[in-house]
Amino acid sequence: MDHTQNNTQKLQFDLLFVKRFLKLFTFMFPSFLSLPTLLCTFLLLLSMLEQFIIYKLGLIPSQYYKILGNKDAVSFKSITIRALLIIVTEAFISSTLRYTVSMLHIQWREHLTLTFHKEYFKDVLYYYVNMFSRDIDNPDQRIAEDINNMCDTFSQIFAPIILAPFIIGYYVHQTIVISGYIGPLVVFGFFLVFSFINRFIMSSVVYYVYKKEKLEGDFRFKHMQIRVNSEPMAFYQSGATEYLKSNSILFELLRSQYRVAQKNYLLNFFVKMSDYIGIILNYIILAIPIFAGFYNDLSAAELSSVISKNAFIIIYLINNFTRLIDLSVNAAMTAGLAHRVGLLFETLLQLKNSEKPLITTYANSTERRSSLTEDSFSCSNVAFKVQNVSYNIPRSNVILCKNLTFQLQIGTNVLLTGESGCGKSSLLRVISGLWPHASGTISCPHYLGSDGIMFLPQKPYLTNGSLLQQIIYPEYEKTFIHDSITTERIFNYLDRVQLNDLVSCVGRLDAKVEWN
Repeated sequence: MDHTQNNTQKLQFDLLFVKRFLKLFTFMFPSFLSLPTLLCTFLLLLSMLEQFIIYKLGLIPSQYYKILGNKDAVSFKSITIRALLIIVTEAFISSTLRYTVSMLHIQWREHLTLTFHKEYFKDVLYYYVNMFSRDIDNPDQRIAEDINNMCDTFSQIFAPIILAPFIIGYYVHQTIVISGYIGPLVVFGFFLVFSFINRFIMSSVVYYVYKKEKLEGDFRFKHMQIRVNSEPMAFYQSGATEYLKSNSILFELLRSQYRVAQKNYLLNFFVKMSDYIGIILNYIILAIPIFAGFYNDLSAAELSSVISKNAFIIIYLINNFTRLIDLSVNAAMTAGLAHRVGLLFETLLQLKNSEKPLITTYANSTERRSSLTEDSFSCSNVAFKVQNVSYNIPRSNVILCKNLTFQLQIGTNVLLTGESGCGKSSLLRVISGLWPHASGTISCPHYLGSDGIMFLPQKPYLTNGSLLQQIIYPEYEKTFIHDSITTERIFNYLDRVQLNDLVSCVGRLDAKVEWN
């Protein structure tokens, strides 16, 4: 069993979830006057107004019973007009609530994703997370999909969870007036029983949701891998092998989906059972004052009106309890996603705050790397000075090279040769700061990046954007000073490497192109 699986087995709807979610909560609400905070305040106020409208709407049937029983035509017209106005108001409020929830979802996603981007792209943490982290699977999925899904599910349950105690408190008081303390006690006992059952089931759902999302990322990554490497695959004629490997990942994902479906089946069974038992409870509580003779002095029309009014109050109380149980499905989904998102952020912080980070760089930063020291050399054309450096593959004790000493001069061509796997590329990773070295010192008086010394990767990288963006990379096109002199220089360079036809293919330098 791998490390990741050991980790996911500990994931439940528990204090760890609360800790991780509260941390994410601080990013979702950056300040008291931020737009998400204002949207949440508006959402809560609008939800309270909706509850008032629902209460008024729920009393309409009882008034109809009384009016129809008394055959009062005048009152019938007025109550119908009033009912239509209330219905229109409720429709408007409900639509506004849904729109506000959507805006809140988008705002939360924006704030969380920007926060993660800030940490993820700091220095070269993205390299470490993708290459060496054993705890983090598919960080791209966690940032692009899991954050979005978590914000979506939580935005839907945010207002109902907060308002539930106040709504329940009001209707408990109304139920006590109708049936005494027995009615609320019966409803509360019913809620406790099903809450305990759902809490037990939810813990297992959280784990399987977490695992399913991991496998979803693995399956998507496999197809992305095939898309990017379709030409090497074609040379290998490896379609049959990749067919079997892709199906293997698919079947593992489907098995996980089946488990989630099975767990949700059990959860939904108890959720639905609580819904329908709530209907029976309504009549049981209604029967208490009726059989006790509290309404013997009422006429048939008045009794039907009272029963309708009381039924609405009791049903709505039960409905609010059962809604809390219903919300457990979304709560379980939110918990599973919060664990995935929270674990990624914890890993980024651990790396950032590590006393001996595996990766540090000069690029896009005024800070110097702790693993490389800025030195004053007598010769200004020194690029790197390596003294008694030994290095190995990260998290491995196998030494690739021992006590290496050399000096790189600017403008001097050096050819590094050796057998495949002897550590040539690893040496470049070490002197660029991507890998740590076991001993020795590496001195560099320059920045790494476009303002100093640049390392070209073995595999070409085409980012999204125009041809100009590819040429000036890693500079950013929108902040790049692009004048006629610069354009002429770019065309001269393209001419020297015989790539002028590229401009003809894309139309112009700054035209957006889908390179992938």
